[in-house]
Order: sequence, then C-alpha cells, then structure tokens
Amino acid sequence: SGQFRVPRDGVQLLAPLGDPQKLICVGLNYRDHCGEQGARVPTDPVIFNKFPSAIAGPFDDIVLPQESSQVDWEVELAAVIGKKGRHIEESVALDHVVGFMVANDVSARDWQMRNGRQWLLGKTFDTFCPLGPALVTKEAVTDVHNLRIRCSVNGQVMQDSSTSQLIFPLPKLIAWVSRFVTLVPGDILLTGTPAGVGFFRKPPVFLKHGDEVQCEIEQLGVICNRVV
Repeated sequence: SGQFRVPRDGVQLLAPLGDPQKLICVGLNYRDHCGEQGARVPTDPVIFNKFPSAIAGPFDDIVLPQESSQVDWEVELAAVIGKKGRHIEESVALDHVVGFMVANDVSARDWQMRNGRQWLLGKTFDTFCPLGPALVTKEAVTDVHNLRIRCSVNGQVMQDSSTSQLIFPLPKLIAWVSRFVTLVPGDILLTGTPAGVGFFRKPPVFLKHGDEVQCEIEQLGVICNRVV
C-alpha cells in the first residue's frame, strides 16, 4: 500500500533470518571478479561458509576487528532455501528456494590469506554478514539471473555489475551443494560477488572507521551499514 503502521525511524530492522542452520558461500562466481584478479574461471563451484554469528541487520554497524587491518566489502545475492532436499536436480532446484535478500560478504583479506589460506576465519568475524532489507519472495522477482548489483562506499560506486555475470547460476549451485549436505528451510546461500572489491584495486582500499557501505540489488532493495 505504500503506507506504514510504525514510523521507520522508531524501529530497528533485524536480519530477515538470524539463526540459519547453514550459511553457505560461493567464491569466484562472477566472470568479472575472476578477471580483475587474473584467476581462472572455476570448473566447479568454490564453496566455503560463515558462521550464523556473523549475521547483522540491514542497517546495523559493521565492527572492525582489532585482529585485522584489511577489511573489504562484497555485495552478494543471497538465496534462502524453503524446501528440504538432498541430491536436488538442477531442473527443479529453484522449487527449493523461497526468496532472496541482499548480503554483504564482509571479508578480512589478511586472515583470508593466512591460516593455510582457508577462508573461514577471514570471513566469519561478528557482523561480517549484513542481510536484508527483507526476504523478497521468489514470485516477486522477474529474473534472478538478470538483476543489477551494486556496492558503494561513502557514496562512491565500487561494484556495478549484473547477476547475469554469474558463472554458476542458482540451480547449478543448489544441485552442487546438495550433493554433500541436506539443504533445509532457512539455509542461506550467498552466491558470490562481482568485480570492484577493495583488495584488487591499485592501490588496495580497505574499510575504515566511519565509512558507510551501501549494497543494492535491483528488485531486492538496499542495505546500508556504517563501519565502527
């Protein structure tokens, strides 16, 4: 209706899902992101994860950890599982999705490259996964594989791409992950980030206290997080 029952400035929006059983992420899944770092296009999806404790609300603060000096942004399309499944066929994979959100896969690049180059620790600091602003149902999205996806820092556009750049589309990702684990309602799948992250800029750019990071996906909305 365009109307509201509670004034927006009087509420704090939480993440649409705060405690999923699984928070699954995909690396190197945009062609332009592979290109900016000179990486080969993967032959299979690159899977890692964050812990649910990393989840923050769509307008909550991102807290810089004292353990890192190289915190980066990554705007991502997040898909939410709505139907349980294992060994899901690609042809019916989207039947297992209930909807979508905007996500920021905040990343501590120094820790991503340490610890045997396992990404987990660099990806899962508290507040490193803002989500929202709402769970947009699948039926409300025209074509999830053709949405503009953008990230700006302090008003400067850093990432500007399209989900048409995805190397492995959602049906492929769901089928792949479900070969290894049972997907259950509420599981969240982050599908990768496009080009424009700070780590591969010349010189590299990292988030600092007071920065404002805005992530936006067409038809899904905007999340905006201050760095503290």
